[in-house]
Order: sequence, then C-alpha cells, then structure tokens
Amino acid sequence: MREWVIYAAIMCVVFLLFFRGGSLIGIIGGLLASGPLYLAFGYALAKFGYQRKTLADLRTPRAAPSGSSASSATESRPAPTRRTSGGTNRRPAPSRKRR
Repeated sequence: MREWVIYAAIMCVVFLLFFRGGSLIGIIGGLLASGPLYLAFGYALAKFGYQRKTLADLRTPRAAPSGSSASSATESRPAPTRRTSGGTNRRPAPSRKRR
C-alpha cells in the first residue's frame, strides 16, 4: 500500500503543476480509484505465489547454486589414484619394437 500512496502523492503534485487551468476532480478521482485496483492486482499475484522482494532481500548476497562453475572451481579435488593418474586422460603411446 505504501508504494501506491507514494505514487499517488507524486502524481498529484505533477498534475497540479501541469494542469492548473483544467478540472482536477476527474484526475484525482482516477488516482483514488487506482488504489483498490492496485490492492486487487497485488492480492491476485499473491494468490499465484508471487512474493515481492524487500530491500533487505536485495542487499543480502545469495549463495551460488551447487552446480555452478564458480563453486566447483573452489572445491578441492580428491587425491589422484592409480586409475586417475593425476588428471590426464590419455593413455601412454605403445612403444614400437625395432627389428
């Protein structure tokens, strides 16, 4: 509701500055009618599971997903074994016998 009040206040000031000669009753009535529409739209979005992020949520850093390349680069690898041979995937070339 706070966002709509701020929006309505700013728009009232803008309309007062730019539309001095005309009738402001219709403009202000439209702004007041937009309040219940704003609340109804927010209620419908909340029913579908939408949650607006607060400023505190935007300021806190998120943890990186577990499958990202940034997290896998910082994880330590297990020690090489006889089967892994230290990380190289190529087999040694067979030696040719000379006759």
